[in-house]
Amino acid sequence: MNSSVALKDIDVSSSTVTRLDSATTARRLPTGAELKHRQPLPTHLFEQVAAHRRAVRAILDGSDSRLLVVVGPCSLHDPRAALEYAEHLATLANEVSDQMLLVMRAYVEKPRTTVGWKGLAYDPHLDGSDDMAAGLALSRQLMLDMLALGLPVATELLQPMAAGYFDDLLSWVAIGARTTESQIHREMASGLGIPVGFKNGTDGGVTVATDAMRSAAHPHRHFGIDRHGHPAIIETQGNPDTHVVLRGGHQGPNYSAAHVAKVSEALARHGANPRIMVDCSHANSGKDPLRQPQVFRDVLQQRLEGNPALMGVMIESHLFDGCQPLGKDMKYGVSVTDGCLGWSGTQSLLREAVDRLRYR
Repeated sequence: MNSSVALKDIDVSSSTVTRLDSATTARRLPTGAELKHRQPLPTHLFEQVAAHRRAVRAILDGSDSRLLVVVGPCSLHDPRAALEYAEHLATLANEVSDQMLLVMRAYVEKPRTTVGWKGLAYDPHLDGSDDMAAGLALSRQLMLDMLALGLPVATELLQPMAAGYFDDLLSWVAIGARTTESQIHREMASGLGIPVGFKNGTDGGVTVATDAMRSAAHPHRHFGIDRHGHPAIIETQGNPDTHVVLRGGHQGPNYSAAHVAKVSEALARHGANPRIMVDCSHANSGKDPLRQPQVFRDVLQQRLEGNPALMGVMIESHLFDGCQPLGKDMKYGVSVTDGCLGWSGTQSLLREAVDRLRYR
């Protein structure tokens, strides 16, 4: 496998550390514009991203009947394994493109309930050194390499300041259950020219996600950072391309036909986009990655029975099943965050689904 990603190849020159007080220091990072200049998006890939965004929007508005499938590792931690996975996915994407739009899940930030590894953008060396300059550059290069394979790329935008390093590469964005209620993330989403999925709250309710969609659809003026790294008043136009992602909650799954009908009713009542994606992981699978196919098949059956609301699914998948802790002797192609379904099972599941969609 050919890969252009390596830390030693990326310019992450040292910068001055400024002491702010006895407990805080600051290290300069490149601005979003600087990193994009160092690692530019070629014109042909710019056009590809634009086409993929149009395709996702068409699925959201119902003019494209394909199933949107956001699939890939819970988080990226090993560039070589991530690109091997992407190569497999690109091959399958061509095979199933008449019935599905496969989008590579390229998550480089991970929310932590308390502490822990925060993702490739934060700690690319996996050793707690938090070399974020290298992490941002490595993450961007990985996404560029995935685009070069012909794949649409998706990520969760957790830290709004990080969005400007990747926003030109993305065809779909997730706002997580912990941040859907955040005004800052709603403001950010309102300025993205990218389809955005808001996950339901950790309690399983969709009110916060519905409110987020309504907020993101409106123009905002908010504090922010411009492309040159300066504090600025950001003016957004509003984002009409948002939807709910059902991921279950403290009470259990929320993907059943009864749940979907209730959510659809709530969305219609608020005049929000009625199209729904189901996250096959998290509380919907009881945090058991090997139960994701069960969730997927249930959603697919609802869709085959004529439910027009269900337009997409999300699957956490890596080269091999399960997960592992960070350490010295880690297994290749196994997640270091949430457990994943292995590639063999993922490929079989999606091929089975395509056959059912083709010959329904």
